[in-house]
Amino acid sequence: MTEHRPAADARSSGSDRTLFDRFVEHAHQRLSSAAFFSICVAIIIVWMASLPLWQDLKAWQVAIHTVGSVVTLILLALIENAGRRAEESSQEKLNVLAEGLAALMSSRAADDPDLEDAAQRLRDAVGLEDRH
Repeated sequence: MTEHRPAADARSSGSDRTLFDRFVEHAHQRLSSAAFFSICVAIIIVWMASLPLWQDLKAWQVAIHTVGSVVTLILLALIENAGRRAEESSQEKLNVLAEGLAALMSSRAADDPDLEDAAQRLRDAVGLEDRH
């Protein structure tokens, strides 16, 4: 008889990452590096040094604000997606640990009947059945 393992089944069935997910992971790695920070600082320095080239001070300010707003919006979307995936991954790991602990407690319930009740409370508390 094969043991039913909902957390492991869910993990193996969800391993196909989309192109967007792979892109977000790659972008998150690059955007959290010192090189990206250095590029941002360089852009600001070039922008500040370009002041004499602009006829209008307001247009000079609008240029950096527009670029900054667009980049911020894109980065926010990427960071939120990466954060959501990291949270889901952590939750899945906790579910697997809780599932293993509940199974261990249930297997030892013959020696200690209170363990079966505790295992059921654990399953109810983390909602293992609802998540898989």
